[in-house]
Amino acid sequence: MHKITLIPGDGIGPEVTRAARRCVEATAVKVEWEEVNAGQAALDASGSILPDNVLASIRKNKVALKGPIVTPIGEGFRSVNVAIRQVLDLYACLRPAKYYPGVKSRYKDVDLVVIRENSEDLYAGIEFEEGRPETKKLIAEIEKATLKKIRADSGISIKPISKYASERIVRFAFEYAIKNNRKKVTVVHKANIMKFTDGLFLKAARKVAEDYSGKIAFEEAIVDNMCMQLVQKPHNFDCLVLPNLYGDIISDLSAGLVGGLGVAPGANIGENIAVFEAVHGAAPKYKGMNKANPTAMILSASLMLKHIQEDKAAQRLESAVAQVISEGRDVTYDLKPAPNDPTAVGTKEMADAIIRRLK
Repeated sequence: MHKITLIPGDGIGPEVTRAARRCVEATAVKVEWEEVNAGQAALDASGSILPDNVLASIRKNKVALKGPIVTPIGEGFRSVNVAIRQVLDLYACLRPAKYYPGVKSRYKDVDLVVIRENSEDLYAGIEFEEGRPETKKLIAEIEKATLKKIRADSGISIKPISKYASERIVRFAFEYAIKNNRKKVTVVHKANIMKFTDGLFLKAARKVAEDYSGKIAFEEAIVDNMCMQLVQKPHNFDCLVLPNLYGDIISDLSAGLVGGLGVAPGANIGENIAVFEAVHGAAPKYKGMNKANPTAMILSASLMLKHIQEDKAAQRLESAVAQVISEGRDVTYDLKPAPNDPTAVGTKEMADAIIRRLK
């Protein structure tokens, strides 16, 4: 029996999470779910967006399946998603981008894995608001140390990148490549400009790569060039390992290569704890409409099954999803040739179709 924390999330979260839960149960893997709330539901009930019982549950069970949670842009609380990753030291963000026949896409046979460092970079949340005394003091100190002028009305973000975290994520990427029969790891950076942050990341990657020489191919790419190459020739790449911000951006770009965020699963993995979630957001305007595509959440559940060493069930679930998408009959509107296709089914009905193929 596997004890797993279940976080329904906001917006469409409860609907797609329910679909994923039903699919996991249909594989016959024995799971005891512990449901807890974070985000808006938790805020309404307890006054906290990330109650202590959520983190306690994840720490206890070691594995969680989490629905999307709303994050306001530019104001309000910081991302619950980022907070969970940082508090639990889920340092590796795993985001596969795989093409499934039947999905509308400009490319075929793309099979990438984006491995994003989760704990540092600009997502560390070290920011100084424009106009505050401490910001003015920092600007003065920076100008004194660097002899470079910063406008007085600037906001400041700090970008920490450490040797420790860089080596850790690159080693994770190589180990993942070996365990999953991958051929190549590409480190993505901007070391030509940010020589002491991205430069450190690149230096750490080169050092770790030496331990895998002859086992896994290794190459380097500057992030802007990588964006162009992914659009031109995505089949040339396999596993990409990146600092936090670039990883966030490139994972969305990679999802676009295979049909969008509706088919993009994700995992956040630490030494002993892992949280699985779709890459897409909560889409609150579709809440309760039984309209959202559950594929990304169900594929995230498949990643979760593999993580808990239920490999056969994971493969069966992914195959069932692929079959339903390929047939193109019992799929949501975004997977139809036209979004107004009257034959499109709802979230629940697509999950029903996947479940039928698991029995």
